[in-house]
Amino acid sequence: ERARAAMEDLQKRYARRSSGTPRSAPRASTTDPEARRMKMADGGFRPAYNAQYASDCDSQVIVGVEVSTSGSDMGQLAPMVQQIEQRLGSAPRKMLVDGGFPAHAQIDAVADKTEVYAPVPEARAKKDEQGQEVQQDRQDKHEPKPDDSAAVASWRQRMASDEAKALYKRRAATAECVNAQARNRGLQRMPVRGLKKVRCVALLFALAHNLMRTL
Repeated sequence: ERARAAMEDLQKRYARRSSGTPRSAPRASTTDPEARRMKMADGGFRPAYNAQYASDCDSQVIVGVEVSTSGSDMGQLAPMVQQIEQRLGSAPRKMLVDGGFPAHAQIDAVADKTEVYAPVPEARAKKDEQGQEVQQDRQDKHEPKPDDSAAVASWRQRMASDEAKALYKRRAATAECVNAQARNRGLQRMPVRGLKKVRCVALLFALAHNLMRTL
């Protein structure tokens, strides 16, 4: 049944591919068809799920839980802010997020709810037709660009300040501490298959973590 589900999933993913030759062919796991091939910290690629936790800086209590089949964090910010707002009755005034989260569309989507604090990435080097880097004047990454929205421009300028940099340093001792505790308590390899069951494990861990923080 899992092999049949993997083949069906593979056909759907091929159908969603745009025209042209893909860089790599879609793959599906016969062990867990809902899992997706993702890059790991050791540089390898394995079937996995993308688990997300949002936590309060002061208490380290987990206030948001999500599990997705996307290997990228780019589209995860707005849904998490919405989840926190629904659970707690209000959105956080400020969010310290990992550098993989601040896609411009996501910053725009949450601009009226929270201030995003995340590193501004370096501009990608431009290349010519032969693949060689083109020499160009390096613009300060914190300076607004012509096509930036008001929210994105504000984020760039905000992250240039010493106050924002000092505030963002809190993330390493708070959010990353929660992630480290999850790994230390065995939340590295899921004992179940399927997105719904994996989400249940992530939620059960959050409940246990919050109970221990309360105690």
